Amino acid sequence: MRTSRWDDAVIEPHRDWLAALRERGELDRTGGFTDGSGGAYVIRAESLDAATALVHTDPIHTSGASALTVYEWNVTT
Repeated sequence: MRTSRWDDAVIEPHRDWLAALRERGELDRTGGFTDGSGGAYVIRAESLDAATALVHTDPIHTSGASALTVYEWNVTT
C-alpha cells in the first residue's frame, strides 16, 4: 500500500525490478488495484523467508513509498 512518502519517480525502478524477476522466472503475476492504492505481485521463492528477503529489495519498498506485506500462498489450480 502506498505511504505518505509516495513518489511517482519510483514507478520506473519498480517496473525494472519486476522485469528482472520475470526474466529470472521468479515473477508469476503482477497488477495494480483498481482503487489506485497500490498493487500486488506473485513471486516464486523457496520459502517465505526467501520471498520476504526478495521483496524487501523492491525499490518501491526501499524508497519508503510503499508498505509491503508478504503472504505465503498454496496454489491449488
